[in-house]
Amino acid sequence: MHIPTGNRSVTEDFDASSATFQATQENSIDNAILLKDLLQFSPDEISSVKVKFNQYNGYDDPMDIYMRDPETVNTAWLFWNAKRKYFKVGQIAVCFLKLSYDKWLLTTIKKVTKGLDISDGVSYEGIELEKYRPLFGRVIVQYHKTTMAQGRYFSELQDELVVNQILPDRFDGEDFPGYDKVRLSFQQLEAIITRMKKDWVAALSNQKAVYLITDKNNGKLYVGSATSDTGMLLQRWSSYVSNGHGGNKELVELVAREGLEYVKNNFQYSILENYNAKVDDKVILERESWWKEILQSRIWGYNSN
Repeated sequence: MHIPTGNRSVTEDFDASSATFQATQENSIDNAILLKDLLQFSPDEISSVKVKFNQYNGYDDPMDIYMRDPETVNTAWLFWNAKRKYFKVGQIAVCFLKLSYDKWLLTTIKKVTKGLDISDGVSYEGIELEKYRPLFGRVIVQYHKTTMAQGRYFSELQDELVVNQILPDRFDGEDFPGYDKVRLSFQQLEAIITRMKKDWVAALSNQKAVYLITDKNNGKLYVGSATSDTGMLLQRWSSYVSNGHGGNKELVELVAREGLEYVKNNFQYSILENYNAKVDDKVILERESWWKEILQSRIWGYNSN
């Protein structure tokens, strides 16, 4: 399958479909694979290409949103205008999401077709450039961003945007890190459950566990357990995604009082202990009670029993 770009073609052989390839900063710039080499904008296009760097804004993490609904990021975040206009009609808009310190995920490339008379909202319309579609959600670029500006002309950065990795499939979130390293926001958990990310589903579906919910707003804790009676850890955590409280008395009262948005904005989920499916439920329940006592979650937290 060929991706026609500019005067030449880029084939899927280039991205090594059986694996990913690395292009690190240790290589000289002459040896690095640059994003401009992959996209091959024509001389007529290059001056009209602008990049939008999207990252945590103090309220929402666009990566969590992207995991649930890519189009929200590829339209609302890309074309949102608050104080300054990032694009003009006819320009090409390249959308990046921050993965880590200097890693960015390419999520879409659109041509701006219409400007909207909106000063604080989605201010443009655009059409996705089909020839680049196989690359969306797969290309990870290394770039050290040193300015506050979200929008930059591609021509200014083209020699700094190094292709770090091309994934065999579209990025679907961080891989399962191990039971002792699980720490998820509500949005991250929701994305995993909604998209049924395979490695996480495999890790959680057959595990009994004692888990911890932390209210990051006030420090209150809730200790819970996942047993055969509650459908194991995957099903137990799925219930929190569906309603925010999982049927727990004090959490039900919290959601009724503060709303589900409070949970979405403040709750964090982690695993204290995990057990395989053969371990007797009584063991898990005893450990749950022990942790409640240790963390004093009945007195200072959300546990009512």
